[in-house]
Amino acid sequence: MSIAMIGPEAEEKLDWIALTKAIEAGHVRPRAEIGDTFLYRGNDTMLSRAAWIDGLGSLVKTATIFPGNPARGKPMVNGGVALYDDETGQLSAIVDFHLVTKWKTAGDSLLAARKLARPDSETILIVGAGTVGRSLREAYGALFPKASFIVWNRSPEPAAQLADHYGHTTPMTDLAAAVAEADIITCATMADRPLIAGDWLKPGQHLDLIGAYRPDMREADDRALTRSRIFLDSRDTVLGHIGELKIPLEAGVIAESDVVADYYDFPGGAFARRSAEDITLFKNGGGAHLDLMVARYILDVVQTT
Repeated sequence: MSIAMIGPEAEEKLDWIALTKAIEAGHVRPRAEIGDTFLYRGNDTMLSRAAWIDGLGSLVKTATIFPGNPARGKPMVNGGVALYDDETGQLSAIVDFHLVTKWKTAGDSLLAARKLARPDSETILIVGAGTVGRSLREAYGALFPKASFIVWNRSPEPAAQLADHYGHTTPMTDLAAAVAEADIITCATMADRPLIAGDWLKPGQHLDLIGAYRPDMREADDRALTRSRIFLDSRDTVLGHIGELKIPLEAGVIAESDVVADYYDFPGGAFARRSAEDITLFKNGGGAHLDLMVARYILDVVQTT
């Protein structure tokens, strides 16, 4: 069995909408088995995330986070992705870590927007102008090609650079005013305290929260949660692990029953906007099962084109 080596050059063959359909199809399969392992050496971390989906295969994605690397002129986050055949367990592919991470992170949120955001959304706000913010500009631009974009960043210069690069994108320095203009708000920041105030939100908006990944991190306040219909990519990877929901759950602000649906509820139709006036909130928690679905999509595209 030959092993495919897939690098960043595969990106030109990928399609954002097709990717969301592959992720959706992956959630019709049996529920994934997932497991994470963390290793530490001082400030350095090695995180290995594994997933196995019956009929799709298995994957191990290892990320190394070395905070001292930027001073050495090297990326802080690196890693590798190994994809295994479901029938034989043999190694099927080594896939570029950054390629999988980019398309998994933005594609996860894009699938939720397909289901929850109003189709007539005209203005999209990106909060955070880093690497993920740029990926979101590409992904949301594919789903809403006629939309105008706003970008806000704590430091204005990166927002201006992102806007200049993509066009049809305007930097703003007043976050509350930017939220007031938007139909969709997508957040990809490193905030540990809420940036988005629920009192800023208006009926019909869709709020997409990506950045918080630790138990002490949040991007939206309690009011945003209590005003919204709450959706997740996976209860298993969000509820007990990420501060965005873990903190308000422990404080009694919300209950687990306030979560309307996650992606495994697709077959029953619960993962959907109910009315044009709903405020929908989606927490993108990630997970190795999504890496597996995305890596398999990438391999299938490469092998058939």
